[in-house]
Amino acid sequence: MARLDLRNQMGGFLQAFARDGFLILPAFFDDAAIARVQSAIDRVKLARPNDVVIDNLENGECTVLGLMTPTQIAHDRMKINDLYLGTPEIRDMALAPDLVPVLWALLGQVPALCNSLYLEKGSAQEPHVDALYMTPRTERHLIASWVALEDSHADAGPLEYFPGSHVLPQMRFADGSLHAQDAEMPAWREYIRARIAEAGLEKRAFSARKGDVFIWHAHLLHGGGEIRDYARTRKSCVFHYYSELDARLAGRSLVPLAGAYWLDRAPQPLPPEVARRLPFSEAAYLKRYPDVAAAIATGHTPSAWAHYEAYGQREGRLPC
Repeated sequence: MARLDLRNQMGGFLQAFARDGFLILPAFFDDAAIARVQSAIDRVKLARPNDVVIDNLENGECTVLGLMTPTQIAHDRMKINDLYLGTPEIRDMALAPDLVPVLWALLGQVPALCNSLYLEKGSAQEPHVDALYMTPRTERHLIASWVALEDSHADAGPLEYFPGSHVLPQMRFADGSLHAQDAEMPAWREYIRARIAEAGLEKRAFSARKGDVFIWHAHLLHGGGEIRDYARTRKSCVFHYYSELDARLAGRSLVPLAGAYWLDRAPQPLPPEVARRLPFSEAAYLKRYPDVAAAIATGHTPSAWAHYEAYGQREGRLPC
């Protein structure tokens, strides 16, 4: 990993981030660090566990690796969610000792890793801001980083972004919040297009090199570029961080690491029809969901299975 002279560079980092809404750290991770992470990811893909949730970008399905065939895993475009929960190598990259002080300074708060994504190919995701979907309790208490695990080719759907878009006024939805409401998203897209045109902002593509880190503001408009060659990969990891303050206000379980924290939580919820295809394990269910163990101890539910049958399936909880 590259060593940063933080004392001499932090002022420039803060100025660039305030002006542009992003910061690029070239060649931050070396080949050895990338290889450790990629090897850990490949082991998880080979094991196909039932508790690793994926978003299949080919068909829009939310499922788990264990329900995908090896062929699908090898060829489908997908986001592998939250490997940080069970893969130490992912946590070590997201909260690398040299990266944490930069995140801390840019966020203005102690960062708490709350989400990770692994992609082997471009997402082709339309422009958006992260605060729409991972809305922090306190405005601007969210930041994200993107790590290139290989050189990015222009035909593979590169990361795209609009410098300066983070300062645009954000549209509030009918409920008064900044959190996306499905029915109002067409209006949001029209709104943000109009603000971009008014400000004269132009889209850029990030020609990433292996080991580069791209850090962005919660309101930076960004997305995935057009994939012109589907045979090409664009291997990358994305990390999102709330502030420690917001995480504690939400009652989250925090684990310290490298001067920051990571949220110890259950995986993303599954659609009930997907969860029903998985085997049920009482021991795993109780370990994953301590609130259920507490409900049994207080007599509010008779068993783990009773809770899952009555509530867990509807709530998208993993049965194993």
